[in-house]
Amino acid sequence: MTALSPGAPQARTDHGPGTADDRLAWLLTGLVSRTPGARHALVLSRDGLKLSRTPELSEDSADQLAAIAAGMQSLAHGASIEFGDGTGGVRQSMTEFYGGLLFIVEAGSGAHLALVADDDADAGLIGHNMTELVEQLGEYLSAAPREGADPATGPGGDRA
Repeated sequence: MTALSPGAPQARTDHGPGTADDRLAWLLTGLVSRTPGARHALVLSRDGLKLSRTPELSEDSADQLAAIAAGMQSLAHGASIEFGDGTGGVRQSMTEFYGGLLFIVEAGSGAHLALVADDDADAGLIGHNMTELVEQLGEYLSAAPREGADPATGPGGDRA
């Protein structure tokens, strides 16, 4: 696991200062700063709840990005069941839109890492840096299902 220096900048989270979530936000900020073209990063639960975000991403935008990323991963999961090997595994999703790119990777059990980048960013480098962060923090980047949630259903309760 990456060591954090005591004087490291504290990134914004929704869980109070000095917590493990602050350290995760700091690592997300590091991911964005060392990845040319990256603008925002977010860790979210499978059902679309934001867990941690970079400080430049407002709380409302983080909520919206978390919902979008969870929906996209749910659709990708359904496509992998239908057209993949049947196991439903999704390694990563990438969407290219006018003005940017959105990358989403699995980040531990029940969690995803999403990154928004400029449309001319290096997709290979982004994927590499995201995978590297997930490998370093895989156990920490997990989210248990909410009580009463069916892990086989998507954010709206519909099966993928």
